[in-house]
Amino acid sequence: MGTPSFAVPALRVLHESHHEVVGVITSTDKYGGRGNKQLLESDVKKYAQEQGLYIMQPPNLKSPSFNQELKSLDADLQVVVAFRMLPEMVWNMPKHGTMNLHGSLLPKYRGAAPINWAIINGEKETGLTTFLLKHEIDTGDMIDQAVVPIDYKDTVGSLHDKMMVVGAELVLKSVNQIASDQIAPKTQQEDQVCKAPKLYSETCLINFDNYTRSVYNFIRGLDPYPGAYTYWKDGSKLKVFTTSEIIQAHQHDPGEFIIERGQLLIATLDGYISVERLQLAGKKRMYTKDFINGLT
Repeated sequence: MGTPSFAVPALRVLHESHHEVVGVITSTDKYGGRGNKQLLESDVKKYAQEQGLYIMQPPNLKSPSFNQELKSLDADLQVVVAFRMLPEMVWNMPKHGTMNLHGSLLPKYRGAAPINWAIINGEKETGLTTFLLKHEIDTGDMIDQAVVPIDYKDTVGSLHDKMMVVGAELVLKSVNQIASDQIAPKTQQEDQVCKAPKLYSETCLINFDNYTRSVYNFIRGLDPYPGAYTYWKDGSKLKVFTTSEIIQAHQHDPGEFIIERGQLLIATLDGYISVERLQLAGKKRMYTKDFINGLT
């Protein structure tokens, strides 16, 4: 059960292993693109179609017809990677239950955006956890974990790509352990919990009245998606992507724009953010030098 590109490597390793993938459950198709005329299929569906796997796209996970179809597959185990909340009638169906892959070292970063928040909070490492689903989200007993270092220049995009490869390996390892009855699930320690809530537009507004390192981490934790933003001098939204940090005392107000020697700097409490790529509302993403050239 999965939808985005993050879930595809896990499906691939299972399909290529000695285990039999009896079905793939993914999101329903949607229309999008220019004029909402392009049919958009999930990355998981595209891979499953290429491999000739049995695909289900239920609009309602509680519908009797879907549950009857799912039950007819007689799966020993369900594996969830970046899907959506499952009702108990679904996750409790197989004899071995349902295993989920989560993009953090649980119980840290429970929630919808664990990779983003790990970078935003300046973590030096994160990882992935396989666990057995139960009622409360991201709280089930843990099967196994894998640690992934966070590089100083990692964005959520680059870290996502590293983690989906490691995650696929962890999924296969955990499925092998379940199949051979070699798991000893561990209870999550509630005193170590921290949250990774869903990101909304207002969450992504940059607060430059902060230390440079914190601003730098915030921007890369939202790059390339959903994108951290501020407002340009004319009031239009300005998304900020690739940046570097300059720690340097100054007399500028936090959030002030400084253009010098072909650079766009934005003042923070103790220095500047040097912007290398950006996107003005209604425009394409561009390099800062092209943006500056367009101002003259």
